[in-house]
Amino acid sequence: MNNEQIARVCHEVNRAYCQALGDMSQPAWEDAPQWQKDSALLGVKLHTEKNVGPEASHESWMAQKVAEGWVYGPEKNPDAKTHHCIVPFAELPREQQAKDFIFRAVVHALRATAQAEDDFLAGTQACDLSGEGTCEACQ
Repeated sequence: MNNEQIARVCHEVNRAYCQALGDMSQPAWEDAPQWQKDSALLGVKLHTEKNVGPEASHESWMAQKVAEGWVYGPEKNPDAKTHHCIVPFAELPREQQAKDFIFRAVVHALRATAQAEDDFLAGTQACDLSGEGTCEACQ
C-alpha cells in the first residue's frame, strides 16, 4: 500500500468513528476536499517516517491548521476556518484524543502489512513451509 491508500483507509475509519459519535459531517474520501486529503496524507507521512505517539499526530495536525489560518472556535467551520480541536492534545475530550490513537494504529497496521507483502514479493520473507515459499524446502 502506498501513502495515499493508507490515508484513504485512515480517513474512512475516522469518518466511521465520527458517525458512531453522531458526527455526520465527514465526507467520503471521494468527496473530501483536497485540504482534507492533504491533512490525512501529512498524518500518514508523519507516522511512516517517525515513531511518534498520538500527541505528535494532533500537534502536527494543529500546526498545519494554524499555518493555513485556522483558529480555535466552538465548532468546526471550514468556511470561517474555525475548529474546536485547535487546543493542546491534553485538553481534547477523550473521544477526540481517540481519533489520534486510532489514526496512528491504522497507519502502523497497514504499514506493517505493506512491508510484509513487499518482503514476500521480494523473496526475503521467512518461509512458512507451505510449499509456496522461496526456501530450499519449497523449491
